[in-house]
Parts: sequence; structure tokens; C-alpha cells
Amino acid sequence: MKYLVSLISASAFLLLGCQPATQVSNIDRAKPTAAVDLPVSLDHPKAKLGSQLFFDPNLSADRNQSCASCHDISRAFTDVRQDAFNGAVSLGSDSISVGERNAPSAAYAALTPPFHRTKYGVFRGGQFLDGRANDLAQQAAGPFTNPVEMQMPSESAVVDRVMENPVYMQQFKQVYGAKIFADKARAFRAVTDAIAYFEQTELFLAFDSKYDRVMRGEERFTAEEELGRTLFFSQQFTNCNSCHQLNPSPFFSRETFTNYEYRNIGVPVNPDLALSSLDEGLYDNPKVVDPAERGKFRVPTLRNVAVTGPYMHNGAFQDLRTVILFYDQYNNPMRTLNPETGKAWGEPEVAENLDTLTLTQAPALNDQRVDALVAFLKTLTDQRYEPLLEQP
Repeated sequence: MKYLVSLISASAFLLLGCQPATQVSNIDRAKPTAAVDLPVSLDHPKAKLGSQLFFDPNLSADRNQSCASCHDISRAFTDVRQDAFNGAVSLGSDSISVGERNAPSAAYAALTPPFHRTKYGVFRGGQFLDGRANDLAQQAAGPFTNPVEMQMPSESAVVDRVMENPVYMQQFKQVYGAKIFADKARAFRAVTDAIAYFEQTELFLAFDSKYDRVMRGEERFTAEEELGRTLFFSQQFTNCNSCHQLNPSPFFSRETFTNYEYRNIGVPVNPDLALSSLDEGLYDNPKVVDPAERGKFRVPTLRNVAVTGPYMHNGAFQDLRTVILFYDQYNNPMRTLNPETGKAWGEPEVAENLDTLTLTQAPALNDQRVDALVAFLKTLTDQRYEPLLEQP
């Protein structure tokens, strides 16, 4: 594990080097248009600049929190801190405020399509768990001024912090033009644009898990992993791939294990959070006004799922096996208790709009098949995070 952390830290250090950048373009919002656009090279001037911004705690109110605080490179770009309710949610810059949702992994987020409604009336894509940001740059803008996250008073204040750093001043002018700071609104867009470029590099889009290596013929699954794969892709036995299907990203041809749609699967309230109101998910998106969308959240990628707990939008479950058992309780009368609490499964946080049709289409799973599914999901872990699988 020490080797893993050292390797990742060294990679981050190399990214933070302040080599002169050549001016490449104005702000183009980092929108890839085809598979050939991804991943972006780590040598791209915008990606280099974005890597520094991503790890810079000076861009938060108390100069103690960066993008990497909630999206830690050492654990697949999720929050490793346990300060707030066993890691269910994240702690803000003031070390008091807490968020209301579990921070999702930033890995593979670049492959999420923009938020839109399909011709069948289904919402799809968008950043954040409710899709309220259209792309990576819009998502990067949110935490800076969020009152319980980085807590900066304004976007202009973020630019002021950037301008404190003479190295940043030089790099921004080289990459975005000599007059970039003449308009602070435009300068802030440049900040988020650079971060978006960094999030499109191979650090976030590794595609080197055991699953990928098996698909390339370089390794073989164990018997348990092979059983798990068969179950996962069989609508007769699990129906997993009705939501976590293959190849749905318009930006890349490799598997992302999500259809980017929104579902209410009946996740119970996390009693530790003591929220003042229910989290209504997609219905909180300003673009969504139909009450039939209450309680729905975007289907996440399953890449690195074995090392990115706690799980669900509110961090209700700590263990990946518990998640499988939670799904199985819809079809298996023997799964009456949450193994983490020893009590009955909680009632859905939002009982309306439950996707009962999808949840109840599979037969009950025995323990061997549950374990096989967990084993298969572990094969979706990026190679550099595989040592984490050995931890309790």
C-alpha cells in the first residue's frame, strides 16, 4: 500500500511541474466529439494547468481543501476521509459543514454525455448525481462557491486566489491569452476549463483493470469471477446490465458499465445524516419539473466500485456485498436483514417512482452467486488500485 501511495504521489508531483506552456486556444469548454479525442495527453498545456488547480487547497475559503480532497487520487478519485459519518458525506472547508450526498468518483466522469432527455422521454447524462451540470467544466465550477464545500464567497474571489500566484498568472496568460484576467468571469471559466482537461487525461481513464486485460486476452478470470460475469450479463439471473450496460458513452467505445439514466431503487435513509428534508435526486435538478422523477439518481459507473465505498447517493452502505444483498432482497424472501445493522432494510427515502419492474425481474441469489458477483465487480478495478482490494 505504501508503494501505491508513493507511486501516485510521485505522479501527482510530476504533473505539478511548472514548465512553460504554449498558448493553444481560447476556452473551448473541453467538449470531446469522438473517441479519438480521449484521453487527453497529460502533456496538454491545459491539462498541466488543470492538474495544479485540482490539487491546490488555496482555492478554498480556509485554504485547506482542493478538488482532490473529495476526489482523492489514491482511491479512485473519491473521498477517503472519515470525518463525516464514516465517510458517507464530505466535510467542508470550515471543518464543520457537511454535504448531503456521497462524493461520486471523478474517474471516467469525462465519458458522461451532457444532460438531455431522450426521444423516449428518459433523462440521461449530466454531471453530479442529479445531472444539474452539463459537462465537466460546469461541474468543476460548483464546489468552489458551494456554502458547505470549498465555501469561496464568489467566482471572482476564486480568480483573486489564482492571481495571488505569479506562476499561475504566467501560465494562464500563455494558455488562454495575455488578457485573460481582464474579465474575471472569463478567467473563472478558464479555471474550470483547465480542470476539465485534466479530468480527461489517462489518470482518470485508465481502462487497465483485470476485466480489460482479460478482454485483451492477457489474463483469465478465476472460476468465481467467470461465474460472476455470467450472472452479471444474464438478464435471466440478475438483470444487472439493464442499467449497467456496455458501451453507452457517445465519447468512447470501451465499457463504462452505466447507461447514464436515472433510477429510484429504493435506497433507505442514512440515519446518521439527519437531513432536514428528503433528497429528491433528479427532481432537484432545475431543468426537471415532473414529480415522477422524484427520488431518482444517475446510474453510476461500476469501474472501481470495489474500492469506492461507501455506496449509494447517501453513503447508506459501507460494503459492496451489502449492495448486492440489498438488490437481492427485492426477489429473495430470505434477505430480510441489512447485515451492517442487523436490522430490517429501511424504507425507501422516496417511496414514489420506485423502479419495481426492473428490480423484481431476477430470481433470488444464493450466497455463492452473491460472492461471485462481488468477485466479478472487483475485476473492474483499475490496475493501480488493485492493492486496495487486499485491505479489509
